[in-house]
Amino acid sequence: MHVAAAGGEDVFAGFGVAGTPGSDGFWAGVGAPASVPDGAGGWRTLFLWRGPSPVTLEFESRPEPVPLRRWADSDCWYAEVRLPARLRVTYRFAAGEAFHADPFNPDGAGGDRSVAATPDAPEQPHWPRVGADAVLPVPRARIRWSSELLGGRRTVRLHPAGGGGPVVLLLDGDDWLYLHPAVTAFDSAVAAGEMPPVTLVFLPAKDRAAEFTCRPELWEAVRDELLPLVAESGVPADPERLVVAGQSLGGLSAVYAALEFPGLVSRVACQSGSFWWTPDAPGSADPLGGPVGGAVAARLRAGADLSGLRIAFDVGEHEDRMLPHCAMTEDLVERAGATVRVSRSASGHDRAGWRHALLRDVGWALHA
Repeated sequence: MHVAAAGGEDVFAGFGVAGTPGSDGFWAGVGAPASVPDGAGGWRTLFLWRGPSPVTLEFESRPEPVPLRRWADSDCWYAEVRLPARLRVTYRFAAGEAFHADPFNPDGAGGDRSVAATPDAPEQPHWPRVGADAVLPVPRARIRWSSELLGGRRTVRLHPAGGGGPVVLLLDGDDWLYLHPAVTAFDSAVAAGEMPPVTLVFLPAKDRAAEFTCRPELWEAVRDELLPLVAESGVPADPERLVVAGQSLGGLSAVYAALEFPGLVSRVACQSGSFWWTPDAPGSADPLGGPVGGAVAARLRAGADLSGLRIAFDVGEHEDRMLPHCAMTEDLVERAGATVRVSRSASGHDRAGWRHALLRDVGWALHA
């Protein structure tokens, strides 16, 4: 992904946007970011912003912001970005300390993010297009969890999709409540027969780096405090049949739980697990440059019996530096006796790319 050199006024016409840049007629023809083939198997994609002041473009899966250029003295700001084939990205515009969704794009993710996809990106069934100003459905059922083991209080929402059933524990639960409409997507997948009825448990993180790394406290708290509260909540749920779904550090934590708490976690849906992690990695100059597979691979090499585990791994096909860590972990988990499914999504390290794998892999984990 990189910024292409800007051309003249024809740069806009080449993307199907006609009229003088900055004129009312020009803005009337602007929609979601438009892509055209780049001649090398990827896409040139045009991002536009209307306003008096400079902005930068930020991608969830790219650390460096992209500055937008102003067209003459108009209110038109633009960037032409080359994207690889098969990619879905989350992005936003930054103006100083303020962040904004793309006002021309009807596909949002929370109040200040938007989602764009290259024309060849696969569809994501069951995930509706929602605008950045949409209010996503939030389950009424909730647990006020004051954890003695973790400290602090948190609100855990519950949703019985299709009437409820096995518990699906969604790590980083607030992302799936307020950025991406998991309630709607799981309801649709259950109605389509792609998974049995389930009870979603949206677990928010207070300190991801502390809770989702290879430490037992979270999983002791889930076992001894949270799941008993779910069982007592009055919401139809089967905590004895549990699927843990996690992404990034959440995926690392889910696999750690399957290793160290096999009586609790025997079904996992892991997207882009942070298997580069070791205790020293976060403070290093190159966190992903350490031992391939990190602490989890070292633990697996020391010996583990995962014959009772059913686990689906997925990682973005554009996560070049993540792929070796994930591939090593996938191989070692399968060697340890687990039933393993491996796939690659059309994404980078991005929630928008994990959505389809989340539904598909939870369904697979339960069809055992």
